[in-house]
Amino acid sequence: MGPLEGIKIIDLTSVIMGPYATQILGDMGADVIKVEAPEGDVTRQIAPSRSPGMGAMYLNANRNKRSICLDLKKPAGRQCLLDLAADADVLVYNIRPQAMRRLGLDYATLAAINPRLVYAGVFGFGQDGPYAAKPAYDDLIQGGSVMSALFARTGDGTPRYVPSAIADRVVALAAVGAISAALVNRERTGLGQQVDIPMFETMVGFVLGDHLGGLTFEPALDGGGYARQLSPGRRPLRTSDGYVCALIYTDKQWASFLQAIDQQDLPERDRRFAGFAARLANIDFVYAELERIFSGRSTAEWLALLEAADIPSMPMHDFESVLSDPHLVETGFFAPADHPTEGRLRMMRLASTWSRTPAEITRLPPHKGQDGLEVLREAGFPADRIEQLVAEGALLAPEQPIRAAS
Repeated sequence: MGPLEGIKIIDLTSVIMGPYATQILGDMGADVIKVEAPEGDVTRQIAPSRSPGMGAMYLNANRNKRSICLDLKKPAGRQCLLDLAADADVLVYNIRPQAMRRLGLDYATLAAINPRLVYAGVFGFGQDGPYAAKPAYDDLIQGGSVMSALFARTGDGTPRYVPSAIADRVVALAAVGAISAALVNRERTGLGQQVDIPMFETMVGFVLGDHLGGLTFEPALDGGGYARQLSPGRRPLRTSDGYVCALIYTDKQWASFLQAIDQQDLPERDRRFAGFAARLANIDFVYAELERIFSGRSTAEWLALLEAADIPSMPMHDFESVLSDPHLVETGFFAPADHPTEGRLRMMRLASTWSRTPAEITRLPPHKGQDGLEVLREAGFPADRIEQLVAEGALLAPEQPIRAAS
Protein backbone atom coordinates (compact mmCIF):
# COMPACT_ATOMS: atom_id res chain seq x y z
CA MET A 1 0.00 0.00 0.00
CA GLY A 2 2.15 2.84 -1.28
CA PRO A 3 1.61 6.48 -0.28
CA LEU A 4 -0.30 7.21 -3.51
CA GLU A 5 -2.67 4.24 -3.17
CA GLY A 6 -6.05 5.21 -4.63
CA ILE A 7 -4.67 7.86 -7.01
CA LYS A 8 -5.64 7.20 -10.64
CA ILE A 9 -3.25 8.52 -13.29
CA ILE A 10 -3.89 8.68 -17.02
CA ASP A 11 -0.45 8.44 -18.61
CA LEU A 12 -0.23 9.77 -22.17
CA THR A 13 3.57 9.80 -22.19
CA SER A 14 6.15 7.87 -24.17
CA VAL A 15 9.94 7.51 -24.58
CA ILE A 16 11.78 8.26 -21.28
CA MET A 17 10.90 11.50 -19.51
CA GLY A 18 7.18 10.98 -18.97
CA PRO A 19 7.28 7.19 -18.46
CA TYR A 20 10.08 7.50 -15.88
CA ALA A 21 8.00 10.03 -13.92
CA THR A 22 4.84 7.94 -14.04
CA GLN A 23 6.75 4.79 -13.12
CA ILE A 24 7.88 6.49 -9.92
CA LEU A 25 4.28 7.51 -9.20
CA GLY A 26 3.23 3.93 -9.87
CA ASP A 27 5.94 2.64 -7.55
CA MET A 28 4.40 4.88 -4.88
CA GLY A 29 1.09 3.09 -5.28
CA ALA A 30 -0.80 5.09 -7.92
CA ASP A 31 -2.89 3.22 -10.49
CA VAL A 32 -1.13 4.31 -13.69
CA ILE A 33 -3.03 3.64 -16.92
CA LYS A 34 -0.56 3.92 -19.79
CA VAL A 35 -2.41 5.04 -22.91
CA GLU A 36 -0.43 4.00 -25.97
CA ALA A 37 -0.92 4.94 -29.61
CA PRO A 38 -1.56 2.08 -32.06
CA GLU A 39 2.16 1.83 -32.83
CA GLY A 40 3.03 1.67 -29.11
CA ASP A 41 5.75 3.43 -27.13
CA VAL A 42 8.83 3.69 -29.37
CA THR A 43 11.14 2.53 -26.57
CA ARG A 44 9.55 -0.91 -26.92
CA GLN A 45 11.69 -1.26 -30.05
CA ILE A 46 15.04 -0.33 -28.48
CA ALA A 47 17.23 -3.43 -28.20
CA PRO A 48 18.17 -5.62 -26.46
CA SER A 49 14.98 -7.61 -25.97
CA ARG A 50 13.85 -11.20 -25.62
CA SER A 51 10.64 -10.70 -27.54
CA PRO A 52 9.19 -8.04 -29.89
CA GLY A 53 8.01 -4.83 -28.25
CA MET A 54 9.61 -5.51 -24.89
CA GLY A 55 13.01 -3.81 -25.10
CA ALA A 56 15.14 -3.27 -22.01
CA MET A 57 14.71 0.51 -21.94
CA TYR A 58 10.93 0.13 -22.06
CA LEU A 59 11.04 -2.48 -19.27
CA ASN A 60 13.03 -0.10 -17.05
CA ALA A 61 10.52 2.77 -17.27
CA ASN A 62 7.10 1.11 -17.37
CA ARG A 63 6.52 -1.17 -14.41
CA ASN A 64 3.57 -0.65 -12.07
CA LYS A 65 1.36 0.39 -14.99
CA ARG A 66 -1.51 -0.99 -17.02
CA SER A 67 -1.53 -0.51 -20.79
CA ILE A 68 -4.46 0.38 -23.00
CA CYS A 69 -4.02 1.09 -26.70
CA LEU A 70 -6.27 3.88 -28.07
CA ASP A 71 -6.27 5.75 -31.37
CA LEU A 72 -6.93 9.27 -30.09
CA LYS A 73 -7.26 10.60 -33.64
CA LYS A 74 -10.54 8.71 -33.94
CA PRO A 75 -13.54 10.40 -32.26
CA ALA A 76 -14.46 7.22 -30.40
CA GLY A 77 -10.92 6.84 -29.09
CA ARG A 78 -10.83 10.44 -27.90
CA GLN A 79 -14.21 10.07 -26.19
CA CYS A 80 -12.99 6.90 -24.50
CA LEU A 81 -10.05 8.84 -23.04
CA LEU A 82 -12.33 11.66 -21.86
CA ASP A 83 -14.54 9.14 -20.10
CA LEU A 84 -11.54 7.56 -18.39
CA ALA A 85 -10.32 11.00 -17.30
CA ALA A 86 -13.69 11.92 -15.79
CA ASP A 87 -12.80 10.28 -12.47
CA ALA A 88 -8.99 10.39 -12.75
CA ASP A 89 -6.79 12.31 -10.35
CA VAL A 90 -3.94 13.13 -12.75
CA LEU A 91 -3.40 13.24 -16.49
CA VAL A 92 0.22 13.40 -17.63
CA TYR A 93 1.31 14.07 -21.22
CA ASN A 94 4.60 14.84 -22.96
CA ILE A 95 3.64 15.87 -26.45
CA ARG A 96 3.54 19.56 -27.31
CA PRO A 97 0.54 21.43 -25.87
CA GLN A 98 -0.37 22.52 -29.40
CA ALA A 99 -0.88 18.86 -30.33
CA MET A 100 -3.03 18.31 -27.23
CA ARG A 101 -5.23 21.20 -28.35
CA ARG A 102 -5.54 19.75 -31.86
CA LEU A 103 -6.69 16.48 -30.30
CA GLY A 104 -9.26 18.33 -28.22
CA LEU A 105 -7.48 17.28 -25.03
CA ASP A 106 -6.48 20.72 -23.74
CA TYR A 107 -6.82 21.70 -20.10
CA ALA A 108 -10.05 23.66 -20.53
CA THR A 109 -11.76 20.64 -22.06
CA LEU A 110 -10.54 18.24 -19.37
CA ALA A 111 -11.23 20.63 -16.49
CA ALA A 112 -14.82 21.08 -17.64
CA ILE A 113 -15.27 17.32 -17.35
CA ASN A 114 -13.25 16.88 -14.15
CA PRO A 115 -12.40 20.06 -12.18
CA ARG A 116 -10.40 17.99 -9.65
CA LEU A 117 -7.98 16.80 -12.33
CA VAL A 118 -4.27 17.65 -12.08
CA TYR A 119 -3.31 18.20 -15.73
CA ALA A 120 0.47 17.87 -15.96
CA GLY A 121 2.53 18.56 -19.08
CA VAL A 122 6.19 17.62 -19.42
CA PHE A 123 7.51 19.08 -22.67
CA GLY A 124 10.26 21.22 -24.12
CA PHE A 125 9.66 24.86 -23.36
CA GLY A 126 7.55 27.21 -21.27
CA GLN A 127 4.44 28.36 -23.10
CA ASP A 128 4.98 32.08 -22.54
CA GLY A 129 8.06 32.45 -24.76
CA PRO A 130 9.07 32.24 -28.44
CA TYR A 131 10.14 28.57 -28.12
CA ALA A 132 6.67 27.48 -27.00
CA ALA A 133 5.89 25.35 -30.06
CA LYS A 134 9.39 23.95 -30.65
CA PRO A 135 10.03 20.21 -30.37
CA ALA A 136 12.60 19.10 -27.82
CA TYR A 137 14.71 16.06 -27.02
CA ASP A 138 17.23 15.35 -24.31
CA ASP A 139 20.22 16.13 -26.58
CA LEU A 140 18.86 19.54 -27.53
CA ILE A 141 18.11 20.48 -23.95
CA GLN A 142 21.56 19.39 -22.76
CA GLY A 143 23.08 21.74 -25.33
CA GLY A 144 20.71 24.62 -24.66
CA SER A 145 21.03 24.40 -20.88
CA VAL A 146 24.85 24.93 -20.98
CA MET A 147 25.54 21.31 -19.99
CA SER A 148 27.36 20.48 -23.24
CA ALA A 149 29.51 23.58 -22.90
CA LEU A 150 30.75 22.29 -19.54
CA PHE A 151 32.55 19.48 -21.37
CA ALA A 152 34.23 22.00 -23.65
CA ARG A 153 35.57 23.78 -20.57
CA THR A 154 36.87 20.61 -18.92
CA GLY A 155 38.35 18.70 -21.85
CA ASP A 156 39.82 19.37 -25.28
CA GLY A 157 37.37 22.14 -26.12
CA THR A 158 34.85 19.81 -27.73
CA PRO A 159 31.29 20.08 -26.41
CA ARG A 160 29.61 16.76 -25.67
CA TYR A 161 26.41 15.26 -24.34
CA VAL A 162 26.26 13.35 -21.07
CA PRO A 163 25.97 9.68 -22.16
CA SER A 164 22.67 9.37 -20.34
CA ALA A 165 19.24 10.92 -20.85
CA ILE A 166 19.97 13.18 -17.92
CA ALA A 167 17.64 15.99 -18.97
CA ASP A 168 14.75 13.59 -19.43
CA ARG A 169 15.31 12.03 -16.03
CA VAL A 170 15.95 15.25 -14.09
CA VAL A 171 12.79 16.79 -15.53
CA ALA A 172 10.90 13.58 -14.72
CA LEU A 173 11.92 13.93 -11.07
CA ALA A 174 10.81 17.57 -11.14
CA ALA A 175 7.48 16.40 -12.55
CA VAL A 176 6.99 13.88 -9.74
CA GLY A 177 7.47 16.67 -7.21
CA ALA A 178 5.17 19.08 -9.04
CA ILE A 179 2.39 16.51 -9.47
CA SER A 180 2.62 15.45 -5.82
CA ALA A 181 2.45 19.09 -4.69
CA ALA A 182 -0.57 19.71 -6.91
CA LEU A 183 -2.32 16.71 -5.37
CA VAL A 184 -1.65 18.09 -1.88
CA ASN A 185 -3.09 21.45 -2.95
CA ARG A 186 -6.15 19.72 -4.37
CA GLU A 187 -6.79 18.00 -1.06
CA ARG A 188 -6.80 21.44 0.57
CA THR A 189 -8.89 23.26 -2.04
CA GLY A 190 -10.89 20.58 -3.83
CA LEU A 191 -9.65 21.80 -7.20
CA GLY A 192 -7.11 20.49 -9.65
CA GLN A 193 -4.99 22.68 -11.89
CA GLN A 194 -2.78 22.82 -14.96
CA VAL A 195 0.90 22.22 -14.18
CA ASP A 196 3.61 22.71 -16.84
CA ILE A 197 7.08 21.26 -16.27
CA PRO A 198 9.24 22.53 -19.19
CA MET A 199 12.55 20.82 -19.89
CA PHE A 200 14.53 23.89 -20.93
CA GLU A 201 13.81 26.07 -17.93
CA THR A 202 14.12 23.16 -15.51
CA MET A 203 17.54 22.17 -16.83
CA VAL A 204 18.89 25.73 -17.05
CA GLY A 205 18.07 26.12 -13.37
CA PHE A 206 19.59 22.71 -12.63
CA VAL A 207 22.92 23.51 -14.31
CA LEU A 208 23.25 27.16 -13.35
CA GLY A 209 22.54 26.43 -9.70
CA ASP A 210 26.21 25.36 -9.69
CA HIS A 211 27.57 27.52 -12.46
CA LEU A 212 25.88 30.93 -12.54
CA GLY A 213 28.71 32.05 -10.28
CA GLY A 214 29.66 35.69 -10.66
CA LEU A 215 26.84 36.20 -13.14
CA THR A 216 24.54 36.00 -10.13
CA PHE A 217 25.50 39.63 -9.50
CA GLU A 218 24.83 42.75 -11.53
CA PRO A 219 27.26 43.90 -12.67
CA ALA A 220 28.84 40.44 -13.05
CA LEU A 221 31.80 39.52 -10.86
CA ASP A 222 33.10 36.96 -13.37
CA GLY A 223 32.03 35.00 -16.44
CA GLY A 224 30.29 32.24 -14.53
CA GLY A 225 31.28 28.67 -13.76
CA TYR A 226 32.36 26.86 -10.60
CA ALA A 227 36.12 26.33 -10.87
CA ARG A 228 36.33 23.04 -8.98
CA GLN A 229 33.67 21.35 -11.09
CA LEU A 230 35.20 22.70 -14.30
CA SER A 231 38.74 21.57 -13.53
CA PRO A 232 40.02 18.99 -16.03
CA GLY A 233 41.42 17.09 -13.05
CA ARG A 234 37.99 16.52 -11.51
CA ARG A 235 37.65 12.89 -12.50
CA PRO A 236 38.26 9.44 -11.03
CA LEU A 237 41.85 9.16 -9.83
CA ARG A 238 44.03 6.60 -11.56
CA THR A 239 45.72 4.15 -9.20
CA SER A 240 48.45 1.64 -10.01
CA ASP A 241 45.82 -0.87 -11.14
CA GLY A 242 42.57 1.00 -11.74
CA TYR A 243 40.63 4.01 -10.48
CA VAL A 244 39.27 5.43 -7.24
CA CYS A 245 36.60 8.08 -6.75
CA ALA A 246 37.57 10.30 -3.82
CA LEU A 247 36.74 13.81 -2.71
CA ILE A 248 39.14 15.39 -0.24
CA TYR A 249 37.23 18.61 0.33
CA THR A 250 37.27 20.17 3.79
CA ASP A 251 40.32 21.25 5.78
CA LYS A 252 39.64 18.39 8.21
CA GLN A 253 39.59 15.85 5.39
CA TRP A 254 42.85 17.21 3.99
CA ALA A 255 44.50 17.01 7.40
CA SER A 256 43.40 13.38 7.74
CA PHE A 257 44.56 12.54 4.23
CA LEU A 258 47.97 14.12 4.61
CA GLN A 259 48.47 12.36 7.93
CA ALA A 260 47.53 9.02 6.33
CA ILE A 261 50.16 9.46 3.61
CA ASP A 262 52.72 10.96 6.01
CA GLN A 263 52.71 14.38 4.33
CA GLN A 264 51.46 16.51 7.24
CA ASP A 265 53.83 19.35 6.42
CA LEU A 266 52.64 19.79 2.82
CA PRO A 267 50.60 22.97 3.55
CA GLU A 268 53.72 24.54 5.09
CA ARG A 269 55.89 23.55 2.16
CA ASP A 270 53.37 24.60 -0.48
CA ARG A 271 50.91 27.36 0.40
CA ARG A 272 48.62 26.23 -2.43
CA PHE A 273 47.45 23.56 0.01
CA ALA A 274 47.10 25.91 2.99
CA GLY A 275 43.33 25.96 3.43
CA PHE A 276 40.11 25.61 1.48
CA ALA A 277 40.32 28.94 -0.36
CA ALA A 278 43.94 28.39 -1.40
CA ARG A 279 43.21 24.92 -2.75
CA LEU A 280 40.17 26.17 -4.67
CA ALA A 281 42.17 29.03 -6.20
CA ASN A 282 44.75 26.49 -7.41
CA ILE A 283 42.40 23.61 -8.09
CA ASP A 284 43.99 22.45 -11.35
CA PHE A 285 47.37 22.12 -9.65
CA VAL A 286 45.85 20.41 -6.60
CA TYR A 287 44.07 17.82 -8.73
CA ALA A 288 47.24 17.19 -10.75
CA GLU A 289 49.16 16.57 -7.54
CA LEU A 290 46.49 14.16 -6.33
CA GLU A 291 46.76 12.25 -9.60
CA ARG A 292 50.50 11.90 -9.04
CA ILE A 293 50.03 10.70 -5.45
CA PHE A 294 47.28 8.20 -6.24
CA SER A 295 49.23 6.54 -9.05
CA GLY A 296 51.61 5.04 -6.52
CA ARG A 297 49.23 2.60 -4.79
CA SER A 298 46.61 0.05 -5.79
CA THR A 299 42.87 0.65 -5.76
CA ALA A 300 42.39 -1.70 -2.81
CA GLU A 301 45.13 0.05 -0.83
CA TRP A 302 43.60 3.46 -1.46
CA LEU A 303 40.06 2.41 -0.58
CA ALA A 304 41.28 0.94 2.72
CA LEU A 305 43.39 4.02 3.54
CA LEU A 306 40.63 6.48 2.68
CA GLU A 307 38.01 4.62 4.66
CA ALA A 308 40.29 4.46 7.69
CA ALA A 309 40.85 8.22 7.40
CA ASP A 310 37.07 8.84 7.05
CA ILE A 311 37.51 10.45 3.64
CA PRO A 312 34.63 10.11 1.16
CA SER A 313 35.52 7.49 -1.43
CA MET A 314 33.95 4.93 -3.71
CA PRO A 315 35.11 2.34 -6.22
CA MET A 316 34.52 3.32 -9.83
CA HIS A 317 31.95 0.83 -11.09
CA ASP A 318 31.13 -0.25 -14.60
CA PHE A 319 27.79 -1.65 -15.77
CA GLU A 320 28.57 -5.13 -14.51
CA SER A 321 30.54 -4.47 -11.32
CA VAL A 322 27.81 -2.23 -9.88
CA LEU A 323 25.50 -5.26 -9.81
CA SER A 324 27.66 -6.85 -7.15
CA ASP A 325 28.31 -3.72 -5.09
CA PRO A 326 28.05 -4.97 -1.47
CA HIS A 327 25.83 -2.09 -0.36
CA LEU A 328 23.37 -2.57 -3.22
CA VAL A 329 23.36 -6.32 -2.63
CA GLU A 330 22.69 -5.90 1.08
CA THR A 331 19.87 -3.38 0.52
CA GLY A 332 18.27 -5.47 -2.22
CA PHE A 333 18.37 -2.66 -4.73
CA PHE A 334 18.46 -5.06 -7.67
CA ALA A 335 15.43 -7.26 -7.19
CA PRO A 336 14.80 -10.31 -9.38
CA ALA A 337 11.35 -10.70 -10.89
CA ASP A 338 9.79 -13.35 -13.10
CA HIS A 339 7.89 -11.78 -15.99
CA PRO A 340 5.19 -14.01 -17.49
CA THR A 341 6.63 -13.65 -21.01
CA GLU A 342 10.09 -12.09 -20.60
CA GLY A 343 11.41 -14.52 -18.02
CA ARG A 344 13.72 -13.51 -15.19
CA LEU A 345 14.31 -9.75 -15.02
CA ARG A 346 16.55 -7.62 -12.85
CA MET A 347 14.46 -4.71 -11.55
CA MET A 348 15.71 -1.63 -9.67
CA ARG A 349 13.62 -0.66 -6.68
CA LEU A 350 12.62 2.88 -5.78
CA ALA A 351 15.50 4.29 -3.74
CA SER A 352 13.38 6.01 -1.08
CA THR A 353 12.14 4.00 1.88
CA TRP A 354 8.89 4.47 3.80
CA SER A 355 8.22 3.37 7.39
CA ARG A 356 4.46 2.98 6.98
CA THR A 357 3.53 2.96 3.27
CA PRO A 358 6.41 1.30 1.42
CA ALA A 359 6.66 1.64 -2.33
CA GLU A 360 6.92 -1.65 -4.17
CA ILE A 361 6.73 -3.37 -7.53
CA THR A 362 3.24 -4.81 -7.92
CA ARG A 363 2.97 -4.98 -11.71
CA LEU A 364 5.67 -5.87 -14.23
CA PRO A 365 5.90 -3.90 -17.50
CA PRO A 366 2.87 -4.69 -19.69
CA HIS A 367 2.61 -5.69 -23.32
CA LYS A 368 1.03 -3.11 -25.59
CA GLY A 369 -2.63 -2.76 -24.75
CA GLN A 370 -2.72 -5.88 -22.60
CA ASP A 371 -4.94 -4.32 -19.92
CA GLY A 372 -7.31 -2.37 -22.16
CA LEU A 373 -10.35 -4.56 -21.67
CA GLU A 374 -9.81 -4.70 -17.91
CA VAL A 375 -9.45 -0.90 -17.65
CA LEU A 376 -12.62 -0.21 -19.61
CA ARG A 377 -14.68 -2.81 -17.74
CA GLU A 378 -13.55 -1.32 -14.43
CA ALA A 379 -14.62 2.11 -15.72
CA GLY A 380 -18.11 0.77 -16.38
CA PHE A 381 -17.96 0.51 -20.17
CA PRO A 382 -20.64 -1.96 -21.36
CA ALA A 383 -19.55 -4.92 -23.48
CA ASP A 384 -21.26 -3.65 -26.62
CA ARG A 385 -19.43 -0.30 -26.43
CA ILE A 386 -16.09 -2.05 -25.99
CA GLU A 387 -16.85 -4.24 -29.00
CA GLN A 388 -17.74 -1.17 -31.03
CA LEU A 389 -14.47 0.56 -30.06
CA VAL A 390 -12.54 -2.48 -31.27
CA ALA A 391 -14.58 -2.68 -34.48
CA GLU A 392 -13.88 0.99 -35.26
CA GLY A 393 -10.16 0.62 -34.58
CA ALA A 394 -10.34 3.13 -31.73
CA LEU A 395 -9.31 0.46 -29.22
CA LEU A 396 -6.70 -2.10 -30.15
CA ALA A 397 -7.59 -5.41 -28.58
CA PRO A 398 -4.64 -6.89 -26.72
CA GLU A 399 -2.51 -9.25 -28.70
CA GLN A 400 -1.65 -12.65 -27.33
CA PRO A 401 1.80 -12.13 -25.75
CA ILE A 402 4.56 -14.32 -27.14
CA ARG A 403 6.57 -16.08 -24.48
CA ALA A 404 10.22 -15.17 -24.88
CA ALA A 405 12.83 -17.87 -25.11
CA SER A 406 14.60 -18.14 -21.77
